[in-house]
Amino acid sequence: MQEHLFCFGLGYSAAVLGRDLMAKGWRISGTTRSTERAEALRREGFAVHVFDREIPLADVRAALDDARHVLVSTPPDADGDPVLAAHAGDLAPLARDWKWLGYLSTTGVYGDRGGAWVGETTPLQPTSERARRRVDAERGWQDFAARTGAPLHIFRLPGIYGPGRSAIDALRAGNARRIDKPGQVFSRIHVEDLAQALAASMAKPDPGAIYNICDDEPAPQHAVIAHAAILLNMSPPPLEPFEDAAKTMSAMAQSFYAESKRVRNEKMKRELGVRLLYPTYREGLAALTDSAGR
Repeated sequence: MQEHLFCFGLGYSAAVLGRDLMAKGWRISGTTRSTERAEALRREGFAVHVFDREIPLADVRAALDDARHVLVSTPPDADGDPVLAAHAGDLAPLARDWKWLGYLSTTGVYGDRGGAWVGETTPLQPTSERARRRVDAERGWQDFAARTGAPLHIFRLPGIYGPGRSAIDALRAGNARRIDKPGQVFSRIHVEDLAQALAASMAKPDPGAIYNICDDEPAPQHAVIAHAAILLNMSPPPLEPFEDAAKTMSAMAQSFYAESKRVRNEKMKRELGVRLLYPTYREGLAALTDSAGR
């Protein structure tokens, strides 16, 4: 029987995973909030339903059909996880037949660690409202799994980059900024490496597992932009002291710089057998530069 993955939230990352799996013969369906995006995804071969907290699925059983793999990438809002809020009761009788349930969370749940390393067993201490919502959502899905037997896997993600979303694209668009905040480092992951990690977990389920998904080299964002500029034979934007730059940054951008941590990925490699296609931002940016042309 053809394998079927259903994605609550066919956004950037889930769509990349979906395309990879469709190329291997999988059927991919899921949800989006936008009718325009739904039409675009349908043209690629996805079966798409419009869904958000205010527009629940009319028939969950029909939508998920014979899906045995379910991915949740919809972010929680101020009122909690929208999928659980709308459909926890509908999903409960289906969950016992699932082979795999994945929830995409964030490394923001670890909070600010002053540049120290964190792993999956590091205590959670979210410092932003968005991260606190993620902690609550993780716990909500863990409670759902405990009640229903759903084979839950949690993936904590840092910044995701890839085609159309990278320092290369920001430089070409003329909106890249190099913010200098001494000691600040971030972890990141290329979207194709995220997709291969999720696929590896689907092939080797371990219900209850939590994985950090990131590359090997945390680095300051200004270093990433400077390297991208070298690849493009451009002059990098000037360094801006964070204190000055913050005056013109959005609240979300400022919150991005409020935390600094280095995220360990040994469990991902050891248990999922992931060999990163792009171990650092250098390989990832080089591939993006080559694919788009200089």
